[in-house]
Amino acid sequence: MSINATNDKGYAALPENFTGVTGRGKPDLAIPSQVNASSSLNEILIFARQENASDVHLGALKPIVFRKLGSLKSITTETLSADQISRLINAVLPKDVHDSFEQTGDTEYVYTINGFGRFRMAIIKQRNGWDLTARLIPMEIPKFENTGMPNSCANLTKWSQGMILISGPAGCGKTTTLAVLVEMINQNRHDHIVTIEEPIEIVYEPKLCQITQREINTHTLNQGNALRAALREDPDILVVSELRDLSSIQLAVTAAETGHLVLGTMNTVDAAQTISRVIDSFPAEEQSIVRNMISESLRGVICQQLVPKKDGSGVIAAYEVLVVTSSVANLIRSNKIAQINNAMVTGKSYGMALMDNSLENLANKQIISKKEACDRASNPAAMAQLIVQPPISKSKFLELSTNGETILSDLLQSGVLEEFSVTQVIVKPNTTLDEGIVKKIAKNDFEKILNILQ
Repeated sequence: MSINATNDKGYAALPENFTGVTGRGKPDLAIPSQVNASSSLNEILIFARQENASDVHLGALKPIVFRKLGSLKSITTETLSADQISRLINAVLPKDVHDSFEQTGDTEYVYTINGFGRFRMAIIKQRNGWDLTARLIPMEIPKFENTGMPNSCANLTKWSQGMILISGPAGCGKTTTLAVLVEMINQNRHDHIVTIEEPIEIVYEPKLCQITQREINTHTLNQGNALRAALREDPDILVVSELRDLSSIQLAVTAAETGHLVLGTMNTVDAAQTISRVIDSFPAEEQSIVRNMISESLRGVICQQLVPKKDGSGVIAAYEVLVVTSSVANLIRSNKIAQINNAMVTGKSYGMALMDNSLENLANKQIISKKEACDRASNPAAMAQLIVQPPISKSKFLELSTNGETILSDLLQSGVLEEFSVTQVIVKPNTTLDEGIVKKIAKNDFEKILNILQ
């Protein structure tokens, strides 16, 4: 929700209606069998939920597009006109959000459909008209054991004081990971949890904990105000949806030092960079003090990214985990952040793991392809050496291609394959698969063959 007015003193004013709904309950609408350019926004969003899409993209002069299993897919061949997209959005846009959008050209809020959950809506004006991107917020918080997170991540929730940071690129599932950890606390501790979010995405149902959820621009004017107010609300745990500026980071560090457990997210790619970002956000003259504060209050960093599965059935999270031991704390205090990766290599007994370790494990289990692991690794050449490519069933290979025996012979001569026998196909070890060669040889069966070789 966006600020849209000022009071008689000229201060920014919050909307009068500040209570929200969960989107749970008995559905009011039927699930459509398909959607088209004349469908309502509710019908499109409900259909997307039914299709297990993660995002919906609607734009002027564009077809309806869903993101499924990590890839964009056009759902319609016909496109939406500028008038159609504006009418589609206006039909559900609250007046205060609409007024703010007209003034600023972009807005973000959460839309709910009874029985079909919550949707994070981002709307912008662009050259051809309006664009809307809707993220489908999970209706249920995943169980920890179903996420693939290492057990060391669960252990971090047992701290009564300190700071836990979750990082990764946009759209990698940080919000879901944060929710999983908060829900573990909710189910196992008797504490007061205060969340500060922009916007509120997942709605928590109190179990053993008391939970207070606040949304920026709906319940409070800004993150700094909300954090300061939270410290007077007798909190045990503070949850900040994103630590993005000096003020919020300062308050989060202070809260962690004064006896609270703080959980927050940041858009950083690895544990070392996350720590550097926190420290570097402070003025240079304060950074030596801040390093001491971080070394004492930081409990762990969880970094993640979503990787497409090899079988095309979806995506899976790869995790990097830093647990702040005394040796890691000393590196932070001594401004030796560059050595943290080495400490993580030697800290496996504490549950630490580098992103490359996670990628290697997923590739060797045949969950992700060797190519995906190498493309995302910090050292692709080393990753290629670590991944063991198992033999491929020759019968399965032949099932996927129209001229399998000829393709096998050509791949062997080109150096892609080491050998093939009556029963097995073996990819040449420690080599990077040349997609161009496979495409030239396999032609119409290129994608099928490439998938099985990877």
